[in-house]
Amino acid sequence: MPHALLIDFGSTYTKLRAVDLDAASVVGTAQGPSTVTTDVTRGLGAALAKLDADMGGLPTFEHRLASSSAAGGLRMVTVGLVPELTAKAARMAALGAGAKLTGTYAFELTGGDVAAIVASAPDMILLSGGTDGGNRKVIEHNAAMLAESGVSCPIVIAGNRTASDAVAAMLGLAGKSTIITENVMPRHLELNIEPAREAIRQVFINHIVHAKGIDKAGEQLDGVLMPTPAAVLKGAKLLADGVGDKPGLGPLLVVDIGGATTDVHSACDGAPSESGVVYHGLPEPYAKRTVEGDLGMRHTARHVVEAVGADVFAADAGLDDPALEALLARTEADVEWLPATDREQAFDLALARAATRLSVTRHAGTLETVYTATGPVTMQRGKDLSTVGLVIGTGGVLVHTADPLAVLSGALAHGGAPVALCPRDPRLMIDADYGLYACGLLVDIAPEAALALGRRSLCEPKKLEGTADHGATTAQ
Repeated sequence: MPHALLIDFGSTYTKLRAVDLDAASVVGTAQGPSTVTTDVTRGLGAALAKLDADMGGLPTFEHRLASSSAAGGLRMVTVGLVPELTAKAARMAALGAGAKLTGTYAFELTGGDVAAIVASAPDMILLSGGTDGGNRKVIEHNAAMLAESGVSCPIVIAGNRTASDAVAAMLGLAGKSTIITENVMPRHLELNIEPAREAIRQVFINHIVHAKGIDKAGEQLDGVLMPTPAAVLKGAKLLADGVGDKPGLGPLLVVDIGGATTDVHSACDGAPSESGVVYHGLPEPYAKRTVEGDLGMRHTARHVVEAVGADVFAADAGLDDPALEALLARTEADVEWLPATDREQAFDLALARAATRLSVTRHAGTLETVYTATGPVTMQRGKDLSTVGLVIGTGGVLVHTADPLAVLSGALAHGGAPVALCPRDPRLMIDADYGLYACGLLVDIAPEAALALGRRSLCEPKKLEGTADHGATTAQ
């Protein structure tokens, strides 16, 4: 039987999934500590040894594919022209490609901007600006500033095509590595981010994997294909759309709560669901990812509490002020601690629910009433997620919490943000087998198996507690 080994080099753990491609099922799982700072093969070897022991011997793997978010993931800076146009398009491309943005800049870069970019030590820069045949002054100015800087990372050029060759030549003379791709916004309000996403992925494979030391495992892998968040987004899109004559699950939303960030992925067109609503602004990508760097369960727990209000949070968690402060202090002192007591679990549950609510609210579009000469008009900005039929939770927090349903309920439309177009009545499910990244890795190799694997990894939240059998509740 053909098997695939699917690997996620994470910041803390290297996670393995052994998949039977014919049965489209996970037949073995294991993990070991990620040892990227020393020798990545040590952590991989430990995880493989555990997988071998658990399975009673490893099968012959037809494919060995990996994604990575190790060593801080793909750190990226985007530079554009207008904040709400080319700069926003560049940001969408970067996030969709699995990047963690360390800076977003618009207009002409200043000396201070360049100094901040250098200090942030990005793995890659996405340089955009101007529609095709339009403004080229700004992108050329920004290229000149980067050429004179101490930036040493690859630069993807995705701006005005009439300026691209000159920009690449300028950077090349300064010894910078560049790749030219299509403009992220070739015409006004026309989004074209897929070519930039692919260029970012290629630079990731060719340059970043080596920089992170992950290529040390090259003899044991077919390749590290993409950043892990990009694999999750790709898996989400597959689950939504299906493949060939195999139907998908329809428009969906994925919430991934981590220790440092909360990522939200959506696969839907997000068009207005109500008649008479006028869309305004740059179109949203069908497959969209946002990263909320202030909504993590550990590194930024205090930010989560402050965002919802300490009084509101304390009431939700059933804590008084001293107990809440004590738990926040403990979290800040040890970001790796795990809740043990009822009070600690209530605190963690409230954190997860708040992170979910805030991140989905930010990911969703909004409605506002604009008064014109002919009367009031209802205007939509961003994606309408109100009719999304499925919300999926992934990541350790949601799988291991005692009440995943309560956490995922935070994704629903709520009175605290009445203008946000959050899901109103979706089905709530958990990626219990942590299979979405695996689906994304398999999409181009065995798409039908990837789809079946993704569907089987989903289960109803209420079935998680006290049972290891998810088979009866998989998504059909």
